[in-house]
Amino acid sequence: MRRLLLALPFALLPLAVAHAHDEHDHDHDHGTLGAHEHGVAKLNAVLDGNTLELELDSPAMNVVGFEHAAASDADKAKVAAARQQLEQPLKLFGLAQAAGCAVDSQELESPLFGDAAHADDDDDGDAHEHAHGHQHADVHAHYQFTCATPGKLTQLDLGPLFQTFPQTQKVNVQLIGPNGQKGVETTPGKAVVVF
Repeated sequence: MRRLLLALPFALLPLAVAHAHDEHDHDHDHGTLGAHEHGVAKLNAVLDGNTLELELDSPAMNVVGFEHAAASDADKAKVAAARQQLEQPLKLFGLAQAAGCAVDSQELESPLFGDAAHADDDDDGDAHEHAHGHQHADVHAHYQFTCATPGKLTQLDLGPLFQTFPQTQKVNVQLIGPNGQKGVETTPGKAVVVF
C-alpha cells in the first residue's frame, strides 16, 4: 500500500505539471510554484481494497495560525490543541459510518511538534529562514484506515477539516480509488470528493 501511495505523485504528474504552469502564469514575482501557500493544503487519498490512506500536507499557518517556534504559553497551547485535533482523523475527515473505517496508524510531523533542540539544529530551516526573512513550517499527517465495508465509502467530506482549521481555504486533493484517479480542488463551500 505504501508503494501505491508513493506512486501517486507520478501517476498525477501531468496534472501537477499543468497546475504548475498555471501557477507560474499567476505567480511571477515569488519564484515558486505554490509549494508553500498559506490557506492552501494538499491531500493525497488512496483507497485500495479495504485500506484507505490519507496524507495531508499543510502550511502550519493553516493549522495553528503561525509558523514560528512556539515560545509563549498561548502559542504552545495552540500547537498542543492542533496536534490533538490532528490525532483524531475520524473527526477531521467525513467518512461514511457504514464503511466501518477504523484508524490503523497515524504519523504527525512538523517542526512545531518537535523538541526545540532539533528545530534549532535544522540547517536547511535556518538557511531557508535567512534567505526569505522568515521560516516556513509545514504540518504533515499520514493516516491509514481499514474499512470493513469499503464499497460504502463513496465520498470523502473535508467539511470537518475546513471547520476545524478555518484558515485553510483550499485543499488540493489527489485521489486514487476504485473508479480511477483524479485531482480535485476543494473549498469550504465545495468540500466533498467522490471516490
